[in-house]
Amino acid sequence: MAFRPSSIVILTGAGISAESGVATFRDKGGIWSRVRIEDVATPQAFARDPDRVHDFYNERRAGLDSVAPNAAHLALARLEQEFTGDFLLVTQNIDDLHERAGSRKLIHMHGELAKALCLHCGQRNAWRDEMDTLTPCPTCSMGGGMRPDVVWFGEMPYEMDRISNRLQAADLFVSIGTSGTVYPAAGFVEEARSAGALTVELNLEPSAGHSHFHRSETGTASMLVPAFVDSLLAGTIFNKD
Repeated sequence: MAFRPSSIVILTGAGISAESGVATFRDKGGIWSRVRIEDVATPQAFARDPDRVHDFYNERRAGLDSVAPNAAHLALARLEQEFTGDFLLVTQNIDDLHERAGSRKLIHMHGELAKALCLHCGQRNAWRDEMDTLTPCPTCSMGGGMRPDVVWFGEMPYEMDRISNRLQAADLFVSIGTSGTVYPAAGFVEEARSAGALTVELNLEPSAGHSHFHRSETGTASMLVPAFVDSLLAGTIFNKD
């Protein structure tokens, strides 16, 4: 029986941006195989050596200029524009490729590389330049409190209540390019499935949680995602029964 969802939640991970040249974290040869998490991605690391943390994120921020959205990013933006029901795209990625592809109904649960957070006033600002310990906040003008607006290990991902509410209401949940090992995102499939949603995984290889999905397809995101979006918009996706 053809399946026409009324509410969709999409989760994307590092795999969707890897084809654009964005370095992954956990894959063989990924960032965490070369840099210790404890040195650059915790509040304690920032307190201990802010210069090193700034250098790490300055390099990654500069790298955004050398990458571009791929076919998977563009297909998800098209799905948002053409789907007539409720739609939410949740990404674990801190790059800006979804926005540059045209996505607007989007939550960066792990923050954004192209934003800065002021520890003095709490204001978030768009940020493309380098940042250091003397950088003044554009809002309060105080220096010494600017940090990348990314969620570090030990911190709570953003907008979890909103995400949970949408997972509870969704009748289709799709996970794209995720390892299935990083919580809380790894638990989204179980939350959506327990609420009655059809759950689909599109991944280069089966994730750690692939058994929780009704359907799992393997291949590159740039091939799988456009084809899936075409089928979904054409009404040729079949339900879990």
